[in-house]
Amino acid sequence: MKLLFVTSNSHKYEEIRHYLAGEKIECKWKKMKYEEIQAETTDEVSLESLKILTNEIREPFFLEDTGLYIDALNGFPGPYSSYVFKTVGNEGILHLLHGKEREASFITVVSYYDGKEYFQFRGECKGAISKNIRGNTGFGYDPIFIPEGYDSTYAEMTIGEKNRTSHRIRAMEKFVAHLKIE
Repeated sequence: MKLLFVTSNSHKYEEIRHYLAGEKIECKWKKMKYEEIQAETTDEVSLESLKILTNEIREPFFLEDTGLYIDALNGFPGPYSSYVFKTVGNEGILHLLHGKEREASFITVVSYYDGKEYFQFRGECKGAISKNIRGNTGFGYDPIFIPEGYDSTYAEMTIGEKNRTSHRIRAMEKFVAHLKIE
């Protein structure tokens, strides 16, 4: 089986390709930037992006959207995570959390178009924001996110270690289970 994954982010592609290889599924990458709507939830952003792209992509495909939800900031940056990362980065998040509780969750929503219908699969990883930037691998908020039950940030883990707790992989597991019962 081959799946077409649409993203401009090589890091997301590598994580998903690595996971799908273990499931004996080939992941084709359509490296493409696309416009994302601004919405209240990651679910809405992911689904609307998928619907817009069905006008350009005529075969089945999937994409994903991820948000970092920080409890002390009432879920901010949530669906605005990409924009916030580009504007204030990890340093800005650490500054905003100075003296505050650090619980957070990553939520990923994989949206899939099978050529006729839309499907969504959600994965979540609870954890906390570190007090400083740590690690040399990963991307985005990986250097400041510590998954529940671990002492390391995602950026301090190998791709295999990260995938064992990853919000993205939890969503992908649900997606793959859906494909196997189709």
